[in-house]
Amino acid sequence: MAVGKEIRTKITSIRNTQKITRAMEMVAASKMRKTQDRMQATRPYSTKIARIIKHLAHANPEYKHPFMLERPVGTVGLIVLSSDRGLCGGLNSNLFRLVLRNMRTWSDQGYRIRVCTIGQKAATFFNGISADVIAQATRLGDTPHLEAIIGVIKAMLDDYNEGRIDELHVVYNEFVNTMTQKPKVEKLIPIQPEELAEELQGHWDYLYEPDAKEVLDDLLIRYVESIVFQGLVENNACEQAARMVAMKSASDNAGKLIKELQLIYNKARQAAITQEIAEIVGGAAAV
Repeated sequence: MAVGKEIRTKITSIRNTQKITRAMEMVAASKMRKTQDRMQATRPYSTKIARIIKHLAHANPEYKHPFMLERPVGTVGLIVLSSDRGLCGGLNSNLFRLVLRNMRTWSDQGYRIRVCTIGQKAATFFNGISADVIAQATRLGDTPHLEAIIGVIKAMLDDYNEGRIDELHVVYNEFVNTMTQKPKVEKLIPIQPEELAEELQGHWDYLYEPDAKEVLDDLLIRYVESIVFQGLVENNACEQAARMVAMKSASDNAGKLIKELQLIYNKARQAAITQEIAEIVGGAAAV
């Protein structure tokens, strides 16, 4: 039964693959819980500092930081966050499609685009399309630290301060729930003001110690770093959730394929047995 042997070989191969995908699903589920805990732990800080900075855009200090000043846009900077590894469904491809749509829109408006990538998949993709990549960070692991991305963030902030870019955006996957990860483009600088209560508009400010310049110069850099780092943590949680779902789907599909092949094998085996019986009966009748 050459056909039966070939089918059995395929079934064995698919079963082995199914064992791998199930193991990867369990590993991703374990890592997802840890990345979600980390994401939830860092969200309050990034949310609060973003709210304070957007309130500052309404304030009237004696010093206006360059990050708060609008200027004519000629070049847009992008910090794109992706995973280092694949096998996580359409997580990275959905993000890259969103980036390409925005890049096309900006290009149609005559803007140039400079890119900084965090994650191996983003580095490979943007190098592949010959984008203007000025900095990249890869292989950050499952528990990345801020120190690993400060260099690439500084490269983009230096470009902004020296006038080589006029807007800075960060692009990452926002974790909604285990089944939903939403690609997001967030404008970092210039700072977009948050709406204030009517009675506060135009006549309020913070108290600065030692002075507004020293506080804002440091605080606004911490703000950019915290938003990018939060995006990285969110992206990690999205990666593990997407990988868990993708591996579960792969395991289920392998199970269905095994059942189909088992049915085909049984039919082939039955046909072979029937043929052998027919040959025996035919031989006996001839005798």
